[in-house]
Amino acid sequence: MSMLTPQGMGRQYRIKGNKYPRMRRPRRRGRLAVGLVASVAALGLIGWGTLQLIDVFTGGDKATAAGTKADCAKQATPTPSASARAATPVKPGQITVNVLNATPRIGLAKKTADELKKRGFKIGDVGNASKEYDKKVPGTGILLGPASSLKTSLPVLATQLNTAERRTDAARKGDTLDLILGTSFKDLRNRADADKALAALAAPQPTSTSSGKAC
Repeated sequence: MSMLTPQGMGRQYRIKGNKYPRMRRPRRRGRLAVGLVASVAALGLIGWGTLQLIDVFTGGDKATAAGTKADCAKQATPTPSASARAATPVKPGQITVNVLNATPRIGLAKKTADELKKRGFKIGDVGNASKEYDKKVPGTGILLGPASSLKTSLPVLATQLNTAERRTDAARKGDTLDLILGTSFKDLRNRADADKALAALAAPQPTSTSSGKAC
């Protein structure tokens, strides 16, 4: 055995000539590859997270805000309500009114009819109410017309009184209205207030639609 042969290595590792046994461990290239892939993945995640943060604090936030404002603008677009679309008020000059007195006060119907005429209404019959209503209307009065007048001419005539009951008769023909003066009637509404109510009726305020989203 050569003196250069390590003790206990036997003949298997005997050194001959210029060849020496390799004592190093074999390299594990698999672990190096896995580590490299993991490092690249980690760097990718860090980069993606950084981009997301930049987007939040700069353009992304602005884009979202712009989209939200656009949605809110669409939601806030005013559209006429169903009642406003259904109602089609007419002008006082297109309405003929019969003024009927259901009270014991004499001359009340004529006085009221004259004032309505000054305000642009057409006047039909003026006199006492029928037995059906005579001294049987405890309130301010009753506005009576055909079914078609419920959202057209009746609301216009109603602007001239502070309070009045509105009634329609499906069997009634024509478009003439009855103003039946009740025992609580004193006078028509102040003309300035009546004109304001009439102007508001002619231009109903639209209502806004909403989808339920907060803006």
